[in-house]
Amino acid sequence: MAKKAELIEEAAKLKLEVSPKATIAELEAAIAAAKPAEREKVEKEVVAERKSDVAKAGKRSEKALEEAEAKVEKEARKEAGDTTPQGEAEAHAAKGPRPVTRPLIERRGKNYRKSAELVDKTKFYSLNDAIELATKTNPTKFDASVEIHVRLGVDPRQADQNIRATVSLPNGTGKTVRVAVFAPETELAAAKKAGADIAGDEEFLKQLDKEELNFDILIATPQYMPRLGKYARLLGPRGLMPNPKSGSVATDIAKAVTEAKAGKVEYRVDKQSIVHLGFGKVSFGTDKLVENAKSFLDSLQSQKPTSIKGAYVKSLTISTTMGPGIKVENTIN
Repeated sequence: MAKKAELIEEAAKLKLEVSPKATIAELEAAIAAAKPAEREKVEKEVVAERKSDVAKAGKRSEKALEEAEAKVEKEARKEAGDTTPQGEAEAHAAKGPRPVTRPLIERRGKNYRKSAELVDKTKFYSLNDAIELATKTNPTKFDASVEIHVRLGVDPRQADQNIRATVSLPNGTGKTVRVAVFAPETELAAAKKAGADIAGDEEFLKQLDKEELNFDILIATPQYMPRLGKYARLLGPRGLMPNPKSGSVATDIAKAVTEAKAGKVEYRVDKQSIVHLGFGKVSFGTDKLVENAKSFLDSLQSQKPTSIKGAYVKSLTISTTMGPGIKVENTIN
């Protein structure tokens, strides 16, 4: 009888007129039939209340109201215990189908896709073949740079494995390098004669005060380095701060300027243990590009840390500025 009493009490809450002589089965059927209507009524009241709250908060857009309504309906389904796959499917169907993401190659330009068809992604090419193929797969109309990307088996967080060095490319990079010199007045004439675009003392500091950075490489003498300390935040993030490892802090200013103009470039490993370097232009032709690439790889081999465990070079890839990547056979241990 306790169960019947509970059912009669629940029917009273739902405002149902039931006979005291009704059986338990009849009471359960009446309550089950009344629950959906009552739940719908409660949902409408809650939705109206939420809409009122949204409007008060200043979100009067239709999208905000729809989101509030969908949230209330979801909560109502949970309270009613409607966690069946069918209920979830209905909820997802209301949002509409998910957009289909096209493969990356299909989102590329027409010229890139045409160039990528010439590259066998499963094959490792020799250095000569990879460079020759890179010059053929340049999808741009301008004279693009040819780049090499080397993934190393080093940990850049270790001081002795943080690879950073310079290399003089036999045929240059094909780029016009603007060189600035910060040195005593007695050495400025020699720097200008060697090809420096900017050479100065106090006047150069005034340009830095105005944040005028009209140069790609800054060369300074060791005794003048302390005076550049206050400009570290300006020069450092742009990679323009002179550094002995890159050869931009030198006592022989004329020699440093000549090397910078001739094609001396700096390379360093990034946080992902990869070295990126542009070593020429497509217009150089295969022979000159191969010479430059070999010079870089020889330099990189000489920088191998003694503490490294496992393979030093894990992979090599060559590409043009906007062209597809070409895998290269690894000849460095």
